[in-house]
Amino acid sequence: MIKLHIKKGDTVIVLAGEDKGKTGKVLKVYPEKMRAIVEGVNIVSKSTKPSAQNPQGNIVRMEAPIHMSNLSLIDPKSGKATRIAIKREEGKAIRIAKKSGEEIK
Repeated sequence: MIKLHIKKGDTVIVLAGEDKGKTGKVLKVYPEKMRAIVEGVNIVSKSTKPSAQNPQGNIVRMEAPIHMSNLSLIDPKSGKATRIAIKREEGKAIRIAKKSGEEIK
């Protein structure tokens, strides 16, 4: 199993790509593909077929997964991108921001 530094509910910043500099909350993580869906980032248009509920069909705008290497956690103290350290206390792993030393919740 792959260990990831980003989890569902984290606030992240995009480091590379079309949406560079945007921030958002992680909605879903796909560890086997090393990708995550971030709120308001990597928006794509998807066509839907006509159905009984929607007889004309539609174009839906939705978030697409983005690779983990293009994301970085936001430091809770400074609000800037940071790397993380894992600290073990009482048998539990705690994520700590390297820039400020603050615990990431």
